[in-house]
Amino acid sequence: MSKPIIGITTTTTLRRKYPAIYGTNRPYAGAVLRAGGLPLLIPNDLTNRDLDLLLAHLDGVLFTGGYDIDPARYGHPPHPNIEKPDAERDRVEIYLVQGLVQSGQPFFGICRGCQVINVALGGNLYEHLPDQLPGNLHLENHDKPRDYLAHSVNILEDTRLAEIISPGETWVNSLHHQGVRRLAGGLIVTATSPDGLVEAFELPGHPFALAVQWHPEELQAQEAMRNLFDAFVQACQPIKTV
Repeated sequence: MSKPIIGITTTTTLRRKYPAIYGTNRPYAGAVLRAGGLPLLIPNDLTNRDLDLLLAHLDGVLFTGGYDIDPARYGHPPHPNIEKPDAERDRVEIYLVQGLVQSGQPFFGICRGCQVINVALGGNLYEHLPDQLPGNLHLENHDKPRDYLAHSVNILEDTRLAEIISPGETWVNSLHHQGVRRLAGGLIVTATSPDGLVEAFELPGHPFALAVQWHPEELQAQEAMRNLFDAFVQACQPIKTV
């Protein structure tokens, strides 16, 4: 059986004395590899035409975590707690999301990836949860291990996410200060946290269009989180032709 090629979005790291670096945390690629996919990092200086050509060779795209989306992308003013917006990354990822929806190719969003999918399809965000969400329980937790289980989420019945993990309560890590405020039209909520924040959503009718706010790539010791990547990579398997 051939292995599907999974594009993985990247963060651009600027360095004063050296060229910029495109990259992402190793667990993303590791989780894709373990599930049977071939990860391919996507740089942020591709033109839209380049991205169209790339999509023709990819079997799916994983939208990774990272710094904040520019609030101007969803019509909000700047917030003092916005972290390192990257206009080129925003452009690349928004273009990819819209192309994947149109083409029907599978995609999976994690943390920032969850947020950018929502923005690309017309939704908006809380720029800083501690200021804007009453009863907020989300902390960035960067002083703790990345597999620290910070809070529970409730996975809703009769959703793709429930089919993959199972409905009901699941404990997850939490490494973000932003989140979905208004969900884009066409998307449905598939999990929420006790403070009411959208923790996962999906696009009904699409072969695989799912996003989670937590970091399952850092929780691969859990069967449920491995199942997320297994389901994604399985959905990306190239269709055999006779």
